[in-house]
Amino acid sequence: MSDGAPDSPTETVPEGAAAPTATPRAPRPKRGDVLDLRVESLAHGGNGVARTEHGWVVFVRGGIPGDRVRATVTKRKRDYGEALVQEVLEPSPERIAPAADHPGAPWQVLSYERQLEIKAEQVEDALRRLGGHADVEIEPIVPAEQQWRYRNKLEYSFGEAQDGSLLCGFHAAGSWQRIEHIEDCLLASEVGNQARRVVHQWCVDEGLGAYDRKLQQGFLRNLVVREGIRTGELQVRIVTSVGEFDALSLSTRLQEAMDGPVTGLLWTQMHDVGETTYGGETELVSGDAYLHEEISGLRMRISPEGFFQTNTVMAEKLYGIAGEYADLQGWERLFDLYCGSGAVGLTMAARAGELVGVEIVEDSIRDATYNAQLNDVRNARFLASDARTGLPDAVEHAGRPDVLVVDPPRAGVGPRVCRRIAEAAPKRIVYVSCNPTTLAPDAARLVDEGYVLRKVRPVDLFPQTPHVECVAVLDRR
Repeated sequence: MSDGAPDSPTETVPEGAAAPTATPRAPRPKRGDVLDLRVESLAHGGNGVARTEHGWVVFVRGGIPGDRVRATVTKRKRDYGEALVQEVLEPSPERIAPAADHPGAPWQVLSYERQLEIKAEQVEDALRRLGGHADVEIEPIVPAEQQWRYRNKLEYSFGEAQDGSLLCGFHAAGSWQRIEHIEDCLLASEVGNQARRVVHQWCVDEGLGAYDRKLQQGFLRNLVVREGIRTGELQVRIVTSVGEFDALSLSTRLQEAMDGPVTGLLWTQMHDVGETTYGGETELVSGDAYLHEEISGLRMRISPEGFFQTNTVMAEKLYGIAGEYADLQGWERLFDLYCGSGAVGLTMAARAGELVGVEIVEDSIRDATYNAQLNDVRNARFLASDARTGLPDAVEHAGRPDVLVVDPPRAGVGPRVCRRIAEAAPKRIVYVSCNPTTLAPDAARLVDEGYVLRKVRPVDLFPQTPHVECVAVLDRR
C-alpha cells in the first residue's frame, strides 16, 4: 500500500541489503568525511553500493553502477555507512541526463528499460536470496503506461530559502530540514502543478511563513494535491500548525485562477511536531470533502486521509493481475485483508460468492462500505479491526475464506498475521506487495505454514523511482 514516496533514512541496513562484513581492522570514515567511491551495484531501496579501499561498505544515495563519485558520509555503523553524492567525477556509461531536478525521481538518470531490468532483478534477488524461494516462477515485469505525470496524489512541503522566501517542494535527498522548491513536478499532472503554484503564490501574497522543522515553530507545513484521473476531480488540502488562516480567501483565489474547478478545499491544523499529513483537525473550506475516482468500472469514494493507489492506470492493471491469480469461480468466500477503501476486493466481488474486508482505519472502512453501496455490490461487508484480531473475528462471523487477498503496507504482514492467515486456512492467498524485501520473508513464513509459492509478477507503478509492486499467489498444499 505504499504511495511511492521517497523513503527517509533509517537506523538499519537499507532494506533487503546484506550487510557485508568490513575488513576487521579497516578504518571507518566518520560522519562528514568526503570519500572518492566507485559504485558497484544498486541495493534494494535504490542506493548505490560502493566500498572504500579498506572494504568498508557504503550505501551511496544518488549513485548508480559505474559512477565514480565524491560523496559525504551521512551515517556510520559498524559494518556499513551511508553517503550522499556531492559530485559525479566519472559518470557511468548507463547514466543519462535527468529530465528534471526532482528529488522524488532518483532513477531518472537511468533509461526506463534499464530501470525495469533492475527492478526485475531485485525482485528475483529478494525472493531467492532473502526468502529462499528457489523454485518460484517469476513472470516478466509489467511496464508502466506513463513514465511521467502518472501520480494522482502529491504531498509537498513548505520551507524557507536562505533569503527568507517561501518554498514549496520536496525534502532534499537525505535531509529532514531542507526543502527544494519545485516549479514543475513531472510526476504530477499539469492541473496538479497549477494548483500547487496558485496556493504557493497566494501564501506568498499573504506573507505566510513556513514551519521550521528544527525549531518546531512556524505555520505552513504541507500541501496535498489529489486528483481523480478518470473523474476530473481535484482536491487541495493545506496543512498548517494551529493558528489563524483566511481559508475562504484561498478558496476564492483557487476558483478564480485555476483553469478548471477545485472540487474540494480542506484545511488541516496539526498540534504535533512530526512531519506528517495524517491526523490533526481537518475543516472543509469549500466543495466536497471526498474525492471520487473510477477503476475497473467501479466508482470509488476516497476520504481525505484514505488510502488509494497513487497511479490509477497501473493500479487497475495491478488489481487485474490479483483477480487473475485469485481465479474465482463465483462461489468462493473472499477475504480482503488491509482492504483500505475496498478497491481490490470490490473489483473481484462480482466473481465471488461473498466478500469480507478487514481494515484498521475506520475512515477507510466507511469508504469501503459506501463504495459497495455506490456500485450496488450486495455481497460485501467490511470490518474495522487490526488484522491480527480482525481476521479471527471475521472467520468467526463469516466462516473460513476460500481465497484471501492481502495488500499490506511496506513493512509487510509479519509473523503474527502470517500465523493468523494460516489459521484461517484459505485454499489460496493472493499477496499484493509494495516491497519485495518483505514479501520474500512473509511468503517463506506462509510456506512453513503449509503453502506453496506458485508465481510472482512484478508491476511498475512508480517509474523514475526504485519502488516496485508485486503480485504473488500461494496455494495450500
